[in-house]
Amino acid sequence: MTDTMHSDLNPYAPGSGRKPPELSGRDAEINAFDLTIARTRKRNSSRGMVLLGLRGVGKTVLLKRFQQMAERAEWLIVEIEGTTADDGALAVRHRLARALTSAGAKFNRVASAKASLTDALSSISSFSLSVAGVSVGLGVEPNPTRANSGRIEVDLEELIADLAPALRANSTALGIFVDEMQDLDSELLSALLTVQHKAGQNDWPFFVVGAGLPSLPAILSSSKSYAERLFDYRTLGALDADRARDAVTLPAERLSVRFSSAAADEIVEAAEGYPYFLQTFAMKAWDSAIGKTIELTDAVSGIADGRLDLDMGFYPARWDRATPAERRYLVVMAQHPGGECTTSELALALDSTQQRLSTIRQGLIRKGLIYARERGTVAFTVPGMSSFVERQREVLDDLPKK
Repeated sequence: MTDTMHSDLNPYAPGSGRKPPELSGRDAEINAFDLTIARTRKRNSSRGMVLLGLRGVGKTVLLKRFQQMAERAEWLIVEIEGTTADDGALAVRHRLARALTSAGAKFNRVASAKASLTDALSSISSFSLSVAGVSVGLGVEPNPTRANSGRIEVDLEELIADLAPALRANSTALGIFVDEMQDLDSELLSALLTVQHKAGQNDWPFFVVGAGLPSLPAILSSSKSYAERLFDYRTLGALDADRARDAVTLPAERLSVRFSSAAADEIVEAAEGYPYFLQTFAMKAWDSAIGKTIELTDAVSGIADGRLDLDMGFYPARWDRATPAERRYLVVMAQHPGGECTTSELALALDSTQQRLSTIRQGLIRKGLIYARERGTVAFTVPGMSSFVERQREVLDDLPKK
């Protein structure tokens, strides 16, 4: 193997939220967010944005790209992530308070127009104390009458209202970037939606930019009926063949390595256009190759090695979280095309009732293994999960076959 093909030069980077060497096929979303930034600079209003899709399609990567774009435009940035952990709600509030404090301190240093900034920083201080008990050093006393009621919806609204004049005077904005948005606790989610709604009504430069599973719009609408009008919803799916090929071939070409046409086609077809799988298979194909051309045999070997890796880590990390009863539920799901089926079909196959199975269903949703695509249906959150579940033979023998 030549130096060109050493593994330490391998450009591919599969991993949760890791930036791929070629962010292919997301130009429309990037351009849309760039327009939001441009409009904000001109003090024109825009909506927040929500990215939707299964796991492995690159939502987190794109959300990080948006955040970097906003930072370059000198927005105030707050980054949080939903979680289903027992202490998750409190942890996210602490993160929110600390991030707002950090953003306020930075704003105090760089703001060119100081109008209303003291009031804004005072409200950030009182909000941090109220929400998370965090004492901050912003050089101002907490506001005794604002953002300190102990109700996060009221306090966040007052905070943004107090911050908006200073943001507008500096032609900037506050962006709260939320990954795994479907896992935010209901109180915080409601607060974010309320304030985004108020921001639109009052032309405040405030944006919630989120990412989550395809079920997220229904969750948002159940929290606030107007949620469907608050955001520019963007669904991320598998890449088309041309964009998938670019994701595979362009990183190698920058290092003077090429994929044969057959090798690239093999990886694109095996990955079914999903960015995480494209990265995994291309990485393994690179490691299999000798010389400066990655051939079909290298691609075939890389795909086999990549699938073995997926079966040892990517899928089991989810499967292992399921209880025996939940695994039986998943196995029956896997026997339907694409792993999508109705709850009535599951009840029939498991000789149970939808009501009795609802606890299992909710447990699997909470663990992030499945989601409710629409009322009465469930589907896997991870592409290819149904094939993996089918291979778990130890729980198949005593289950009804389709």
